[in-house]
Amino acid sequence: MTAIHKFRELHKQDDPLLIGNVWNVQSAKIYEKLGYQAVATSSSAVAFSLGYEDGENMSFDEYFYIIERILKSITIPLSVDLEGGYGKSVEEIVLNISRLGEAGVVGINIEDSVIVDGTRKLLSTHDFYEKLNAVILKLKEQNIDIFINVRIDPFLLGVDNPVQETLDRMEIIERAEADGIFVPCITEVQDIENVIKTAKLPFSVMCMPELPDFQTLKRLGVKRISSGNFLNGYIYGRLETALKAIGETESFSPIF
Repeated sequence: MTAIHKFRELHKQDDPLLIGNVWNVQSAKIYEKLGYQAVATSSSAVAFSLGYEDGENMSFDEYFYIIERILKSITIPLSVDLEGGYGKSVEEIVLNISRLGEAGVVGINIEDSVIVDGTRKLLSTHDFYEKLNAVILKLKEQNIDIFINVRIDPFLLGVDNPVQETLDRMEIIERAEADGIFVPCITEVQDIENVIKTAKLPFSVMCMPELPDFQTLKRLGVKRISSGNFLNGYIYGRLETALKAIGETESFSPIF
């Protein structure tokens, strides 16, 4: 069984796949040490660690270097948050995915929104389908096997009638023959029920303050849960608190 096939199987188990979001080797090794079944990069956390804002502001080569370092340091599967693909053309995006696959990455996330003049906007359903379908067809032509988890952003962006917008986009993702659907910022039980009952692909959600607990998500049929950039933010918030305490006490005792 290939690593990618094993990764696909993790999306079919009874318990949702709790995937660890990482931004460097240190974070990835902690997840592996604690027995996590797989990890995935948080593109925003990697970008912040390199001094960039989120939204494909770092180069793909810079990102790829971090990815390679993580791959060489862990044995569990790694998926990569590819944002919009890090390319202006389908050919560029497929080349990036090819490089990731050759390096040993088992999956990617690709999303249906883009940042234009500093503002994130949804691609139209038609434009996103054309892009996604073309990428998947080219991957098949080149025999590149990788788990394609498609992120759709109606809830993240707070659009009107996000449930219907999500359902419309789920349909095109299934038509393009992707592997999974990811809906960040969906948190209400009723909303999750309304969209997941028609989903034919493994359904993923992301850590949010109002997200139900894991047992509830399991009952609803969620197959994958991620933490996004939130643990990265939590850790550096704790670091700031510790540094303030060191300054106030004029001692390192607060960290021991």
